[in-house]
Amino acid sequence: MSNSKLKIAVIGVGAQKGSRARQYLGTISRLKDKYELSAICDTDANALAEAAEEFGAHSTFSDIESLFDAGVPDVVLSMTPKDSHIVIALTAARRGAHVITEIPVGLTRRYARAVADTCRDNGVLWEVAEQVWLWPQELVKKKAIEAGLIGDLTHSRLSYLTGQYHGFNAIRSLLASDAVRVLGYCGEVKAEPYVAYGGENESTVMWDQAVVEFGNGVVCLFEKPPRVFPYGNQDYPVGWQVEGTRGHWDRNRLVLYGGDSRAEFEIREVYSKRGDQRVLEQVCVDTDPPMVWENPYASYGILTADDASKASILLSFHDAIVDGKEPQYGHENAVRDWEICLAVRESARLGTVWIDLPLTGPTELEQRVEGEFVRRYGYDPIENTEKLLGASFGRSATLWPFAHWL
Repeated sequence: MSNSKLKIAVIGVGAQKGSRARQYLGTISRLKDKYELSAICDTDANALAEAAEEFGAHSTFSDIESLFDAGVPDVVLSMTPKDSHIVIALTAARRGAHVITEIPVGLTRRYARAVADTCRDNGVLWEVAEQVWLWPQELVKKKAIEAGLIGDLTHSRLSYLTGQYHGFNAIRSLLASDAVRVLGYCGEVKAEPYVAYGGENESTVMWDQAVVEFGNGVVCLFEKPPRVFPYGNQDYPVGWQVEGTRGHWDRNRLVLYGGDSRAEFEIREVYSKRGDQRVLEQVCVDTDPPMVWENPYASYGILTADDASKASILLSFHDAIVDGKEPQYGHENAVRDWEICLAVRESARLGTVWIDLPLTGPTELEQRVEGEFVRRYGYDPIENTEKLLGASFGRSATLWPFAHWL
């Protein structure tokens, strides 16, 4: 069954050639034995025509309703702005299409539950395109940890400017444990005037700090520092570290302890030439024995580490559909990563108190986001999904005013 080809429609092609949506289209176009690019949809006519020519889409549509009226694809990949994902996911599921949405899992957990319930009720699967834990370097780190190279896990750190659910995804995967409680301390400081990602004129920036305890006893110290997006990415050491009794991972460097000495190993990427293309073959660390990730997608012409993570998402979802499996990540894992972020803010709001996970009722941040969604677009996306199909969703999500999160 796993060789069955699925028809996939991509909604949102990105205005620029290097956009994440077009990167996904490039990956899909290489997986020819698994997917057929049956349709692409975008309101930007020029971008739509450009993407259709580059990636060979069978059909193009300028609105979602027309796409589904022409025939329901097997899979819908939503690459549109964050606020729109729930509308597209609910529409696709109700029409009987399997769904992949971009991150995070939902603006709120109520939205995420609605999509999960709708998919279940309609017999379709839902995957969330979280790629960080699938990066080859992260898989090598995990392999080294599981082999016991750094001993028993003792501590971890995470620094992230925004979109910190990616970082928690990486930490949770490396620790192989779920967060059980969070202590958050957050604030807002003045900044020189700047234009934010979504075009907002801002003069402040919000920051987050937290202690996150995991079920295996490891503590993660987290910081989202008071830096202004998009500045500071180059001079702030964004990343995550995991420590053990015998060594630690310092971003992409492995440090092993030995008495008064220490040995350092950098993660290496090994490329080869296949025709006129430079293809990633391995990601490795030269320990004894070496820790190696072999590119299982090289035969598809998957060129880079991030493309490998996208291929993993697409191919595993294909197999989940045709072989009756569960998605490899799925909305439940996505919620676990997302609710750590929510718990940080809720803890700070309540006066920096411990918040147990999983969360139970809605947080104040989620309530404010849902209120802003209705104010901005006029309707609740669960109860009035169809009325939002023609809404204009911009780059700025309803998260931004209350959290300064992308």
